Amino acid sequence: MEADDRLEDPTGTSREEHVETLLRWPGGRLERIVSYGHRSPEGVWYDQDEHEWVQVVSGRARLEIEGMPVLELGPGDRVWLPAHTRHRVLWTEPDVETVWTALFLDPASGRVDVEEPRP
Repeated sequence: MEADDRLEDPTGTSREEHVETLLRWPGGRLERIVSYGHRSPEGVWYDQDEHEWVQVVSGRARLEIEGMPVLELGPGDRVWLPAHTRHRVLWTEPDVETVWTALFLDPASGRVDVEEPRP
């Protein structure tokens, strides 16, 4: 099953998740995502044709990658998701905005080297 661009809001607040494309070019785009207690709907997994690099700028989130332990993410934490890596958002803070930066890259655009965070 493939997820759409919206996450569900189990808190029932009126704050909607906001996705803004900051840059777009042939083979990629950079997005800013603001979540308020949003999560992927039960049983729904993202399975994208693009590579995705995501970083939490502020707030907190839990990310599940199929076959791996759940990741607890906070400011500065980043994750590389190669194309077709099934993943889902389990939780974002309900009372504080969780701001993400997401970079999407077409695998056909060439090799991508991902550097590990420096201590």
